[in-house]
Amino acid sequence: MSRLVHVLRAGKTDYQSALLLQKTVSSTILNNPGGPLRNVLILTEHDPVYTVGIRTKDYGESEEQRLRALGAQFFRTNRGGLITFHGPGQLVAYPVLNLRNFQPSVRWYVCHIEKTIIELCRRYGVRAGTTEDTGVWVQDRKICAIGIHASRYVTTHGLALNCRNDLSWFEHIVPCGIAGKGVTSLSNETGRPLGLDAVTPEFLDSFRVTLECDLQELHDDQREVLLGKAA
Repeated sequence: MSRLVHVLRAGKTDYQSALLLQKTVSSTILNNPGGPLRNVLILTEHDPVYTVGIRTKDYGESEEQRLRALGAQFFRTNRGGLITFHGPGQLVAYPVLNLRNFQPSVRWYVCHIEKTIIELCRRYGVRAGTTEDTGVWVQDRKICAIGIHASRYVTTHGLALNCRNDLSWFEHIVPCGIAGKGVTSLSNETGRPLGLDAVTPEFLDSFRVTLECDLQELHDDQREVLLGKAA
């Protein structure tokens, strides 16, 4: 089934390993589009790291060193968007999908990722939505950052949903380059300690419903092979 998405739970990974894992999975899909792995959803959590997309003009060497001095890593990537932060308590999802199995449209894909998060928030009683700025928002507070890359309709990078993470890390940057707006988390909005263990099952179900796909956990041997290549 072309809309079968394998779920790869990577656990906590450093950002460099996550980049390599995405490259490994996307190359597998591109080189064998009819093979057993046609779409893979990588779930992970990162230690503190600032990442910059293709628009890097405001974050040169001096800014990189300033942020590294805070105790975070810093990476420049090929995803869309400006700077954001990843850290413990934040659900990071990297859907590596062949959009030809869904809808060969990057706009369609981004829209459905946004809808996935909006539906997830709704399940927790949080009214979220989109604006002219990227990501998913609760009023003027960003709850989920979205930044993707697509090559020959195979996607990498993805989304970062604030669940129960330390939001003070965002105070050192202008998140996603959008001044005058804040950040929030599911825990802040609900007043409940919603960590990854609680949120991940709801995220997966919302993803499944919104993208009209079936989800299947990767077999341990497949998972270990992919993680081994990214080690």
